[in-house]
Amino acid sequence: MKLFDFDGTLVDSNGVWVDVDNGFLARRGLAPTREYSDTVGHSIFPIAARYTKDYYRLDMSPEEIMAEWLDMARDAYAHHIPLKPGAKEFVERCAAAGEGMALFTACVPELCRAALERHGLSRYFSQIVYAQELGVEKREARAFALALERLGAKAAECTFYEDSPGACRAAREAGLTVVGVYDPFYAVYEADMRAVCHRYIYSFTELL
Repeated sequence: MKLFDFDGTLVDSNGVWVDVDNGFLARRGLAPTREYSDTVGHSIFPIAARYTKDYYRLDMSPEEIMAEWLDMARDAYAHHIPLKPGAKEFVERCAAAGEGMALFTACVPELCRAALERHGLSRYFSQIVYAQELGVEKREARAFALALERLGAKAAECTFYEDSPGACRAAREAGLTVVGVYDPFYAVYEADMRAVCHRYIYSFTELL
């Protein structure tokens, strides 16, 4: 089975979340630190919201923070976010070859579904496992054990495509074959990605 991440792997969306985070903070006269950006960039939605509340001592609930983030991101996912180069062609080729495919993503379900529908990708994936629904960060190896349990798949039979170094490391620890996918958001971690992944690509066009 081929297992794909979504944000930053199949779609070029990480920049949207940088804009959302920066815009959210700017409305309050705040600025992101590297520590803050690294942490929320690796986190599932509810944990990122709680971290934001605590980090900046905001007089808002995590639910209020998530609602504002969603309002800022909806239009981008529904109408603007592009696919990564070669992503659709690679997925179509895998489907034509009869390979099973699924998504394992930290993306908010509503946003993920909107972008999948817009790009005509929904039909290619037998299942979508949302880390948010598992309640586990993808940088934890047990997240992959839980995801594989839902998929009815074995780690040794799965190849995982992912842009985040933390998730790549966790997937490798869980026994999956890992293909790292370049994304500008994680460019400074390229050496780490190459060390942990079985293969590292700049674009899915390399696999066509």
